Amino acid sequence: MSAASVGAEARAGVRSGTVARIQARRPIRWSRVGRYLLLAIVSLAVAFPILLAFSYSFMTEREIATSPPPIFPAAPTLDNYARVIGSIPIFRYLLNSFLASSLVVIGQLLTATLAAFAFAFLDFRGKPLIFLLFISTMMVPWEATIIPNYLTIRTLGWLDSYQGLSVPFMASAFGTFLLRQSFLQLPRDLFDAAVMDGASKFRFLWWIVVPLSRAGMATLAVYAFLSTWNQYFWPLLITNQPLMRTTQVGIAQLRFEETLRWGNLMAGVSMVVLPTLLLLVLGQLQLVRGLTAGAVKG
Repeated sequence: MSAASVGAEARAGVRSGTVARIQARRPIRWSRVGRYLLLAIVSLAVAFPILLAFSYSFMTEREIATSPPPIFPAAPTLDNYARVIGSIPIFRYLLNSFLASSLVVIGQLLTATLAAFAFAFLDFRGKPLIFLLFISTMMVPWEATIIPNYLTIRTLGWLDSYQGLSVPFMASAFGTFLLRQSFLQLPRDLFDAAVMDGASKFRFLWWIVVPLSRAGMATLAVYAFLSTWNQYFWPLLITNQPLMRTTQVGIAQLRFEETLRWGNLMAGVSMVVLPTLLLLVLGQLQLVRGLTAGAVKG
């Protein structure tokens, strides 16, 4: 057999192998397209109410009242946003909610990290029983603690203050449980080696435990921020001054007018929802980084 025929057969074999690989990959590619298409449809269905609220915020009242109501505004306008800004101090409400939520996040991260570290790495008498009692507070309904918390805040003179909005929520049994489970994923040998090398417990916590547990801490931060941001009854109970109200209480003022203007309400809701959506996007990126940071060894 000549060299030319051998080369021709080799090229034919390569081409046939390439065609076979392409044909073998094609079903996988179409299945991937189908999965992405299904995820896009589900995501659109979940986000449709939010997108509709944003769309309505740019419509006039006459356009919203048409039957059937349109999905997209024919002539987008910012009049609804201008009326919301002129009728209530919405930016002050956003600032109040942001400050109160940020204080709660800082407090929960600090208290939950220290408590979870103690329950995960330190040995002391009665630790299982104390942890059980600590976690059992999660079964106490929030409604049962409203009156004692209100009386305490009033006695301290913290009505209409950021302390009153944030201090009762700076400790969380759920946050402690979440971080404890995250800390338990770390090898115990790390703690023993750090102690043998002369590192203090706080140094081990700050330089080793915290960097390796960013995913759990980011989850707790996002959860605490959104929970405080969406509170309604507690800010309504302890705030009497209009300038100390939060976003949820402020938006309720647009809902209880004599004539309900859906455009104004949707504009106010959009202004309140936008920061939380931004936080979710940034928090999701942080969660991905924290989960993949220790995925590869070496």
